[in-house]
Amino acid sequence: MSLWKRISSHADCEARMAAYYDEKGLFDLRLCLAAWIEDRIMSEQITPNSAEQLERVALKFNEDLQQKLLSTRTASDQALKYRVVELCTQIQRTSALELYTHLRGGLQKELQLATEKSVATPGPSMPLSPYNMNNPTAAMVAAGGGVGVGGGYMDSSELMSVQPALGGGLGVIHNAVGANGGGNVTPIGMATAKVELYEIEHQILQYFNDFSTCGNSLKMLVQNYSYMLNSTGSPNAEEAFKCLMTEKAAIVTTLCRSYLCYEPLQELIIGELNNWRRQQALAGNGAPFNESTLDQIQRCFELLESFIGHLLAAVKETLRVHIVNDEPELNNLLERVRSAQKNLVCAAFIVDKQPPQVMKTNTRFAASVRWLIGSQLGIHNNPPTIECIIMSENQANRFVTRGTQMDSTLAGQSSGEIQNCSSTMEYQQNNHIFSASFRNMQLKKIKRAEKKGTESVMDEKFALFFYATTTVNDYQIRVWTLSLPVVVIVHGNQEPQSWATITWDNAFADIVREPFMITDRVTWAQLSVALNTKFGSSTQRALTRDNLDFLYEKLQRDERSEYITWNQFCKEPLPDRPFTFWEWFFAIMKLTKDHLMGMWKASCIMGFINKVKAQDDLMRSATGIGTFLLRFSDSELGGVTIAYVNEYGSVTMLSPWTARDFQILNLADRIRDLNMLRWLHPSDTNAVPQERDRAFGEFYSPRTGTNEPTPGYVRSTLHVQVRNTIGDNGSIIGTPQHPIPSPPQDSSMSMGNFDDSDSDDSSVADALERYVAGTSPDDPIFHQIRATIMSAMM
Repeated sequence: MSLWKRISSHADCEARMAAYYDEKGLFDLRLCLAAWIEDRIMSEQITPNSAEQLERVALKFNEDLQQKLLSTRTASDQALKYRVVELCTQIQRTSALELYTHLRGGLQKELQLATEKSVATPGPSMPLSPYNMNNPTAAMVAAGGGVGVGGGYMDSSELMSVQPALGGGLGVIHNAVGANGGGNVTPIGMATAKVELYEIEHQILQYFNDFSTCGNSLKMLVQNYSYMLNSTGSPNAEEAFKCLMTEKAAIVTTLCRSYLCYEPLQELIIGELNNWRRQQALAGNGAPFNESTLDQIQRCFELLESFIGHLLAAVKETLRVHIVNDEPELNNLLERVRSAQKNLVCAAFIVDKQPPQVMKTNTRFAASVRWLIGSQLGIHNNPPTIECIIMSENQANRFVTRGTQMDSTLAGQSSGEIQNCSSTMEYQQNNHIFSASFRNMQLKKIKRAEKKGTESVMDEKFALFFYATTTVNDYQIRVWTLSLPVVVIVHGNQEPQSWATITWDNAFADIVREPFMITDRVTWAQLSVALNTKFGSSTQRALTRDNLDFLYEKLQRDERSEYITWNQFCKEPLPDRPFTFWEWFFAIMKLTKDHLMGMWKASCIMGFINKVKAQDDLMRSATGIGTFLLRFSDSELGGVTIAYVNEYGSVTMLSPWTARDFQILNLADRIRDLNMLRWLHPSDTNAVPQERDRAFGEFYSPRTGTNEPTPGYVRSTLHVQVRNTIGDNGSIIGTPQHPIPSPPQDSSMSMGNFDDSDSDDSSVADALERYVAGTSPDDPIFHQIRATIMSAMM
């Protein structure tokens, strides 16, 4: 339930706030865009703490507001739209602060009123935004002049305008993110979900029990009505008629009151289900997801269905007591109860197990749908068959926004051919789950829309459309639901860009939208959460603040901005590179997951650090020569490189290794082969350097095999060595070498051009010590040191 709806449910609160907004002529704006204003202002990541910052925020709000108004398509809102656009334009000429601060202050007053008047329904009055937990004041109802936190809300009119079974289309974000003591950004789950749902369930039972008390009164009314019909000539007929009128009026009042109690509870539970769907979408990016919450949501749906079913029967029974010709109040109540029951039944039909969101043709996949009404309505006694087709974005959009009727020709609207696309629902008595599983589906063909401009097949979104028709008490029920968006590919090389489309959609889709509209820019605070969630779930270690700062710098262009666009994210090549940010990030994520997982989890890999900072950190290291770190390559997709302090006291950068190299010899074994690597520079500024073998020892592979070589052959092993050369500018360039030498004379094959035995004899050690101590090139001993070092390397 939106904050404004809670305020407007109390006449005194509504009057106070209406007077407040009318001071600036903003009441109509607040009324028209209630949900948008709450979501836009309350989801801000930064509470303005300076005049300059406040003005920037206000200007941005003014710009977004005008875009929102200009995008309004409802004809009845035209007059209001033009009036507010004119107001916004006028204020923009003077100061955007007046509009923004008045609305922001109004929301703060509304939150205070909600607390004082106990307007809020069970559960927290405002769900937490996923991006505000870093600001302690943001979680407060009214702190330091700033508004609290919030997420997307819908009032009942918005809910009725959208098919409630639209999977992933509605909901409120409850989970939050913050920084733990170690500097990693980790998502926090919905720890209070069970308590909230339990309270809602208790409220439903309480109102249901209150309603049940009118059952005896209704029976008595029917009996008295029957008696009156059979004794029309009785001298007490007029008095009996008046008593009957009074009894019926009292029952109608009880029924209306019961519905008024029921309606917000249904809205609340549908909101909780839509929140569950939102969490399901975030789980597609790797966020924690408590699927079991759905069982408790189903329990609430079952109670609501029982409540509204009995209420509907009571209204019909009351209508049979036909005393007067016209009963508009009761007839209106009947329509509202029927509509509520229909919305409840339709909303309960969902995709509980999503199909793969990057779907390859001719590859088997699974999905399942669930109807949360359980055994209610008796549908499980004659379970329907669920059909599935695949819809393009345009088809889904037409179906949802234009209210296309679901009929027998629906199968012809599919954008592809799916095998094994039907399944009969099954009811499990032990847990009351009523579902249909599609275990062996396969997309054989796909019909694509004509591309425009730079669009590619990896940008095109589809969705699986599940639908069924069944009959209950001579009424035909049609239900349907859409899966989360999917991208269809035919080659594996299309996977990275496809995941960019899905990751962006899962993270930033609006709660209410036309399929599958999505913003083309988000704040860095939002994107950092999405990147951290994706990378952390894939590699099992979250990104640090330093990692995220590095990624932010990499995404920036000439003009620094708090916003990151879709094009910056995955369309525009990085400066001086032939690939995009997402291609680079995805390749690193894949490399880490496939080959570096253990070392990444153990914090042996610094990873996200640029070359200049890596050199600076190594040069400042207390351990000096032999100190090294591992960083992801900026120039090569899916590459990792080693930077180390060489014997000359400068930094050497080895050419990057990729997945192809690690298929030959893993990273830890390569590090073991390089004797110049002695101390691992810590990835955490609060940690100390680790001796190389202590840091990587658990990842080393055994050097010797147990099986004897085939007679007539000599065993060989693979080793990595580095040739050091001096560049034109005097810098040291190191390149890992993998040449195969001439046939070896012993049982060891060295993958370099020098012996891998310990060459650090005392003369070399002494020479290095004197060199580091500051030997001048003008000193004759300098040339002796140089000769000694070069001799040792031959």
